[in-house]
Amino acid sequence: MQDSSILLTLITFIPLVGAFVILAIPGKNEGLIKNVGVLTAGLSTGLCIYMVAAFDSANPGMQFKHVVEWIPSFNINYSVGVDGISVLFVFLTALLTLIALVSSWRSINFRIKEYNFWILFLQMGITGVFISLDLFLFYVFWEIMLVPMYLVIGIWGGKNRLYAAIKFFLYTLAGSVFMLVAIAAIYFKTGTFSVETLMQYNFSGDWQYWLFIAFALGFAIKVPMFPFHTWLPDAHVQAPTAGSVILAGVLLKMGSYGFIRFCIPMFP
Repeated sequence: MQDSSILLTLITFIPLVGAFVILAIPGKNEGLIKNVGVLTAGLSTGLCIYMVAAFDSANPGMQFKHVVEWIPSFNINYSVGVDGISVLFVFLTALLTLIALVSSWRSINFRIKEYNFWILFLQMGITGVFISLDLFLFYVFWEIMLVPMYLVIGIWGGKNRLYAAIKFFLYTLAGSVFMLVAIAAIYFKTGTFSVETLMQYNFSGDWQYWLFIAFALGFAIKVPMFPFHTWLPDAHVQAPTAGSVILAGVLLKMGSYGFIRFCIPMFP
């Protein structure tokens, strides 16, 4: 179903377009900036509602797929799609972004232009994680979403916001290094980054063992699981309300999603 749909691409990059529209608006026009932010998130949420309504729950495969050659020399594609797991995460991301921007209408009263820009940029990064069917593309989105969350905590957070933001950034970045090494190893082993192809690939026991550990470290930090959990209380307490909502509602789910999408099917 929908094998050449651009719906997921629109859902992912409309927030980015809205973010750059906000950049073009003079900072003194705070009302217009807020309106553009909310309208952008609302449009993305509306498309997600259509996606959920059109989703065929009887089809266990990937739907709304869109594949374009990106870096052919390395067999890297812009490949996206959703199944019964990721479709709900994409909808949740859009909905919580809309709620976050509406709830921030009065509570955020400085650097409003930058705040709306980074929240929408964050939505783009998180959505990309949930729809990626190419490991390289997945990793790009995984790293992209780290920067706006760091800035949201570090600029608009509480008294110890800088400490919390740096701790969040370093923990997540450390986990990402192991994942990057594993992704590179997978490519040199199989010659592909395709998630659907890799789910059918028969890795040996030793390969599964080490690849599982490398991916699991990155995902465990994001969940976060003991003993990698100490960044979470600081981030939650120091983040602004909207940032904390996105953190609890979506960001922490990315780790569990990673286990279900990658670790278990690829390295059982």
